[in-house]
Amino acid sequence: MVQAEFTGVPGIIVGALEAEREYAGIIAAIEKQNRSNDPCPLRIAGMSEGVRGAFTALLAHRVATGHGKPLLCIVPDEKEAQKCFNLLFACGLKPIVYPFRDFIFHNITASHESEHERLSVLYKVLDGSCDVVIATPDAALQYTMPREVAMRSILRFGLDEPVDPERLKSFLVGAGYVRVELVDGAGQYAVRGDIIDIFPPKAENPVRVEFFGDDIDRISTFDMMTQRRMENVEFVEIPPAREILIGPKERNELVRVISAQRKRCEDERTRELLDAELDAAESGREINSIDKYITLIYPQRECLLDYFSDAETALVFEWQASSERVKAYEWHAKQTITDLLEHGAILSRYADYGKYHAEFEMFFGSRAAVFADTFLGSYGDMRLGGMFNIASRQTVSYADSYELLREDLRGYLASGYTVVIICENQLSAQNLHGLLDGDGIPAVLYTGSGTPHPGIALIVHGFDFPGFELPVTKFAALSLYPSQSSYSRVRTARRAAKAAKRSRQERILSYADLEPGDYVVHVNHGIGQYIGMESVTVDGFTRDYLKIKYAGTDMLYIPCNQLESISKYIGSRAEDGTIKLSKMGGAEWTRTKSRVKAAVKEMARELIKLYAERQHKPGFAFLPDDEMQHQFEAEFEYEETEGQLEAIEEIKRDMEKPQPMDRLLCGDVGFGKTEVALRAAFKAVASQKQVAILVPTTILALQHYQTLLSRMRGFPVKVDMLSRFRTPKQQAEALRGLKRGEVDIIVGTHRLLSKDVEFRDLGLVIVDEEQRFGVAHKEKLKQICTNVDVLTLSATPIPRTLNMALSGIRDMSILEEAPGDRMPVQTYVLEYDEIIIGEAIRRELRRGGQVFYLHNRVESINSVANKISQLVSEARIAVGHGQMDKEQLSDIWRAMISGEIDILVCTTIIESGVDIPNANTLIIEDADKLGLAQLHQLRGRVGRSSRRAYAYFTYRRGSVLSEIATKRLSAIRDYTEFGSGFRIALRDLEIRGAGNMLGPEQHGHIESVGYDLYMRLLSEAIQEEKGEKPETRPEHTFEIRLDAYIPESYIRSSTQRIEAYKKISLILSEEDAMDVIDELCDRYGDPPEPVVNLINVALVRALGSECGVSKTEQSGGSVIIYPAELDAAIWARLAGEYRGRILLSLGTRPYITVKMKRDENILIFLRDLFKKYMQIHTSNLEQL
Repeated sequence: MVQAEFTGVPGIIVGALEAEREYAGIIAAIEKQNRSNDPCPLRIAGMSEGVRGAFTALLAHRVATGHGKPLLCIVPDEKEAQKCFNLLFACGLKPIVYPFRDFIFHNITASHESEHERLSVLYKVLDGSCDVVIATPDAALQYTMPREVAMRSILRFGLDEPVDPERLKSFLVGAGYVRVELVDGAGQYAVRGDIIDIFPPKAENPVRVEFFGDDIDRISTFDMMTQRRMENVEFVEIPPAREILIGPKERNELVRVISAQRKRCEDERTRELLDAELDAAESGREINSIDKYITLIYPQRECLLDYFSDAETALVFEWQASSERVKAYEWHAKQTITDLLEHGAILSRYADYGKYHAEFEMFFGSRAAVFADTFLGSYGDMRLGGMFNIASRQTVSYADSYELLREDLRGYLASGYTVVIICENQLSAQNLHGLLDGDGIPAVLYTGSGTPHPGIALIVHGFDFPGFELPVTKFAALSLYPSQSSYSRVRTARRAAKAAKRSRQERILSYADLEPGDYVVHVNHGIGQYIGMESVTVDGFTRDYLKIKYAGTDMLYIPCNQLESISKYIGSRAEDGTIKLSKMGGAEWTRTKSRVKAAVKEMARELIKLYAERQHKPGFAFLPDDEMQHQFEAEFEYEETEGQLEAIEEIKRDMEKPQPMDRLLCGDVGFGKTEVALRAAFKAVASQKQVAILVPTTILALQHYQTLLSRMRGFPVKVDMLSRFRTPKQQAEALRGLKRGEVDIIVGTHRLLSKDVEFRDLGLVIVDEEQRFGVAHKEKLKQICTNVDVLTLSATPIPRTLNMALSGIRDMSILEEAPGDRMPVQTYVLEYDEIIIGEAIRRELRRGGQVFYLHNRVESINSVANKISQLVSEARIAVGHGQMDKEQLSDIWRAMISGEIDILVCTTIIESGVDIPNANTLIIEDADKLGLAQLHQLRGRVGRSSRRAYAYFTYRRGSVLSEIATKRLSAIRDYTEFGSGFRIALRDLEIRGAGNMLGPEQHGHIESVGYDLYMRLLSEAIQEEKGEKPETRPEHTFEIRLDAYIPESYIRSSTQRIEAYKKISLILSEEDAMDVIDELCDRYGDPPEPVVNLINVALVRALGSECGVSKTEQSGGSVIIYPAELDAAIWARLAGEYRGRILLSLGTRPYITVKMKRDENILIFLRDLFKKYMQIHTSNLEQL
């Protein structure tokens, strides 16, 4: 709970409010109401934003210290929830937001993020691990799991406690957890022998429970990405993973109720829904529309407010607005219920999904609640226990103007005010102190202790809080943070940690997902199909093999400890999902590989040549950042990600060099590439150079143009646009401005590449999605880019393997994490249903948002728009597609951006770069016909603000989805986190990214040999062209008679066994071997002897390969070693050391015979032998 006292800068800020006489009166009034037998709420007016944050922190502190419970805080909307969270977080508290959840009344599959967030809040309320619960009124009134059910539905256990593993598994199933092979999300569990992995919704990290019989041997948290143990814990709590829990009793009742309702129902569509529900209920499967029956499962009818039924004090911001939100929620809920009843989809006694305005008013009107309002409002007949006014004023952000700060500060100090100035970081605090000192204004830097005094400004930093003034006590907090900075920084701590975890280590994706039926590439035999894993026992010794099918009846068996020769095929497929298999021993694969090798070699030569030429070209060294650049960057309304800051630094460093820059900036949708590019553009203009921004579509040109106008406002920068959206007159004016140097930044389509476009002094060209321009345009682009800096943007992720391969010959910056305020898009996959679509659109319109409705056929798009118009008659609808007249499309797009259009019925024209933060619902018809990468890009068009966004991927009613379409839609539903572009589509996006960067011809080569083999060939070609000798080791065949495999009893999942085999096959040193053993122990328990043998075989193979050994085999009581190249001197020396046990046989194929002793461990002996060989070899090299 809350710390005993506020300390440091938060202590100074909240202390200023605590000193207010009016505050003391409020506290006295609250205490008086708490003592009353009939308490009632208080009303406070006049609080500015910063004062609200301080007041909430103080009130939470009083509630916690008095009752040991969190404070309930109601805010009118999600934006205010966001602000409140940040203010409290800045004060050192632990706030948490309870989100509204869309109840699902239809047969729709949906992601469960909101459900997990709500459960996390409920359990943190119960265990007191949060300080303030922030909720909108509708979220607080929705029914949820009753408090008593929540308390008895949590499982707690600690070390050395007897817990039956089977009982734990049963509990997890009943609590709504989904069993998976590998835990990678909340609400999942996995079982491997005596180990159970669980990810409780309220936990930051999943937990691993290791059993010894029925006793718990160890409990630890683990990293979801690496699957490795993090830290041991003594105790664990496992709450439910779903809000609505269905036990046997509830399931039987559901079957009875749904069966009865099915008999009465006459509506055909509703009967289909009831049939699906009944089938799921009878078979024990998940019921997608279970929210419809929440009051059947939980007749208690409880909501979040019931978790605070014994709270004496609560806080409501803007009572009037909050009440209106409740009324809107009530109206919508009753409309939904009426609709369900009319269609016979629910019995009336269960048609109730939340509490309404009367209960809301009764809850807050019957306790010492505090209503904090900006202005006086109506409270109806509600009694008030007092009315107070805290005189306060919100101050402006001084980030833009030192002069304004200086003048205001002089006024405050002259009037005897105590002033605190809040800077963003220590450097800016020190700089400000120097400026104030130079102007003779008394100021001191805060050093961690002490209090401010009248007449001397106290400069603090790192406390992101809005400025405010308290005129009664003469206190002012003046903020130098950008005006909107803190309000985009919500819940960033958790997400930043998750992003860091994701980027720390990538799993071996190429093998982790390998399943029977998947296609693989063998370096020597080509493309085959993986059939499965088989264990083969010969002479009493067992090995595992991968069975690969090739053209005809050919089969290849590959030992699982030699997986380095194969990789999973990643590339495009035929319409039916198949790929042409190679013929074993045929010349076709050899020719294909030779053709690709020659192509990558030629490309490597060209890349290295271009890079060398670029290093010798004369360019322009841009000036270092000045004060105006700092001011421009400070006005960015969001917090930069680490990746953005790093990319900006790399680009600026390049620009300040005398050689022309040629850098590629890559990042997934919504990762902030535009802002990085804008900073580069501004830097160029600050050095008196012109900037050209080249984009592939007119819509994207308009989007960038309006972004530029907005960001450059207030700076001496002239921006213009060239595209078909401009009239001939406007284009002529833009061309004149460019030639005269009056236009600083021009954004345009390929029109910028026309002969009549002349620049006075072009310094920087920014190219967005270069791969979408034709060959002729690219040639023209090369001509205008001679000797100027070039920054290319790509919205498709570039794989790390490609980034590493091109390291040193291609400058790349990669953005790998999304802005922290973005919430995952709530994603639904469903049969097309007009009722559901109508509800989705109306909900977005009610919250003042806009909708993208995607219908990808121009010939029928107008009739679809008419259908939507009839469905949602109150909406303003427009149609947009690429074949429209330029003026018409321009007008529509401007209207969409300005909010004059509610629904844009469009084609995939919106796929690239479109950024309308107010559009937060996306509906796609025939989503099964689109590629996964395309669906991912399209989903990136919504959720570009801090508001929850929704995506509905629909397919035609009655259609049977293909296996590929089913997998595609399941993946887009399950991977909702930002940055999932790397995981989504079996790396579909990466293939597109690699092809985009390397060109269409190379894209074809990637398809012909598969992505992984292509990258291996490219790396080798580049090393060769750079004159670097690739490290080559002979392939070491190892044939020793012993059990060396992974038993199914140790790792049951074949997918995870292959992953383990791959990791073992990558062992190159004893350190690697120990790391693999540690991981196996972590994830599966102590490895049995065959697994230990397998690891030692991998180590000895690697060490032998390093010694130049190509084959080791057992023959009777001896081991025969065949070196690829014999170093007779070293082996002679070893023969002397081992005294007759080692014999050299020279001839056309030299070999070494090693005599083994009875019961001697062959692997340990060979490990030590090869290590001695390398010691002698290294010593010989040092002597040379």
